[in-house]
Amino acid sequence: MLSTADALAKVLALAPSMPVETVPLAEADDRVLATPLSAQRAQPPFAASAMDGYAVRAAEAMVGSVLTVTGESAAGHRASDPLPPSSAIRIFTGAPVPDGADAILIQEDAERRGDAITVQEAPLKGAYIRPAGGDFQAGFALSAPRRLGPRDIALLAAMNQAEIPVARRPVVALIPTGDELVAPGETPGPDQIVSSNNFGLAAMLARAGALPRLCPIARDTRAGLLTALEAAAGADLIVTLGGASVGDHDLVAEVFGDAGLTLDFYKIAMRPGKPLMAGRVRGISMLGLPGNPVSAMVCGEIFLRPMIDAALGLPSEPRMRSTAALAHSIGTNGPREHYMRARLSAASPPTIEIFEDQDSSRLAILSQSNALVVRPPHAAQAETGDFVDYIPLD
Repeated sequence: MLSTADALAKVLALAPSMPVETVPLAEADDRVLATPLSAQRAQPPFAASAMDGYAVRAAEAMVGSVLTVTGESAAGHRASDPLPPSSAIRIFTGAPVPDGADAILIQEDAERRGDAITVQEAPLKGAYIRPAGGDFQAGFALSAPRRLGPRDIALLAAMNQAEIPVARRPVVALIPTGDELVAPGETPGPDQIVSSNNFGLAAMLARAGALPRLCPIARDTRAGLLTALEAAAGADLIVTLGGASVGDHDLVAEVFGDAGLTLDFYKIAMRPGKPLMAGRVRGISMLGLPGNPVSAMVCGEIFLRPMIDAALGLPSEPRMRSTAALAHSIGTNGPREHYMRARLSAASPPTIEIFEDQDSSRLAILSQSNALVVRPPHAAQAETGDFVDYIPLD
């Protein structure tokens, strides 16, 4: 069996590469910027006042000096003339600083009577003036690839970028398999359960930047699986759920193999998630996840999310790990790397508690978890206070 690290490397090598599309700035949040973008102008494009007050020459604005107010500069409406000697120009926050002025006398430091002000507190040269290009110069570039957030959107707007080149979202076809499954809202038969992992993975994929396509449940027949494969046509990635094991009713590898599946690997040394396979079918990358709900969701965290990052052009890396002290002792681990549902405390420093029941069907425990503790193969017993690696769950 492959190690988790080797399996991830093979999965990432199968990741499709998304083409670039252009979207309006208002639709670019949470998209992946595909190419760097440069500012079209400096920000601010002129020296601007940071406060309400008076534009003055610092050398003339000594305590007790009386200056004549000769004009006004407001945001969007600069003063029409340069600052005359021994004068001041009324100015407001964001307004262009008039030619000749080199300081802002804030209004709290000036006493005004009619068209004259008396300086109460002398400003330093350059006081309360935002220099032209103080934020960024024309040509300043926002690097790519990067997942854009609200702060990036604000920056791109200030850079005067209205159309944003982003990686197209990969379409991921999710195919749940099994005669035992019914869709949520349906009435299960006495031997059936409600399909859940396809909906959980669809939510995970959407958050990762993909477009999930929920395909109909494929029954455990050749015809059912081929129909599901047809429903996945045109997707960038196919993810099957269940049917990847070795039982008499686990037909995914056999049926998809007849349809042209080339298998890169099958089975990995991981718990939960041993029956995992990857390859290509009909020119589309494919990932076969286990049918047990927790196994599917954990494998989605470890393999599917990094695969989507790679498809979008982001660094293709394993999920980030941190360390925390155990809140209790745990026993030795077996031959497979174990991803254990756990709860990280809010204490400072935090401790981590591993749930006792790690059965791969227990979604309620997964829902209570905010971390996966990673136990290496054959790990020795760990005691209270020992540090362990964990992957945060969001």
